[in-house]
Amino acid sequence: MLCRPQIRCFSAWFLALATAFLPAAAQPKHDKNVTNLEGGVFLGTDGAIPGGACFRVVGRVTAADFFENLKREDTNSGSLYRRGNELVTKLPKRLHLSVSITDTPCDLHMQQTNSRVYLTDEMIHSLRLHFFWKRGLELRPIHDVVKSGGEVRPVPWYSHGLEQELPKRFEWLVEFDLPSEGVPLTDNLVLMIYTPEHRLIARGAAKM
Repeated sequence: MLCRPQIRCFSAWFLALATAFLPAAAQPKHDKNVTNLEGGVFLGTDGAIPGGACFRVVGRVTAADFFENLKREDTNSGSLYRRGNELVTKLPKRLHLSVSITDTPCDLHMQQTNSRVYLTDEMIHSLRLHFFWKRGLELRPIHDVVKSGGEVRPVPWYSHGLEQELPKRFEWLVEFDLPSEGVPLTDNLVLMIYTPEHRLIARGAAKM
């Protein structure tokens, strides 16, 4: 009878010790990853025109003051979007997408700058850009996308004294307005770039 308190103490100690060494997967997780969406969200991808040049695409999604003070909280159970104490669930009526397309080597180890094909205005204008909303594995085409601007800027070489001998390079900037009213913030914006023969050559996504 005198050993019962000791047995109870030993059992409590053993239970506490066993709990401390449980596998991580067996213990509840409360990790939360917070991303600041101030200034918008970004997408990026690389592509290659068959038999031609390679390129890099960088895009930025904005919408007036919609992304101001907006944060995304990623947990094991999903993502939540907050602006201060306000819970935000839907995108605004329209989004603005700024896209930059620049030339990039197909082979990063290539040393001869004159031996590769460079992007031209003709190549850029042959490309077909399509936009989708992605939810899980589902892709929904975005209709009524409006091209709202664009320009071409020269990109200088960083080789002093050789500018006249090297091919000219450019950056193509294109602006789009996309309808987004009622779209959940958990949907991702996907950009796909095709050749005139409808061959997919680049794909990038912006996670809201």
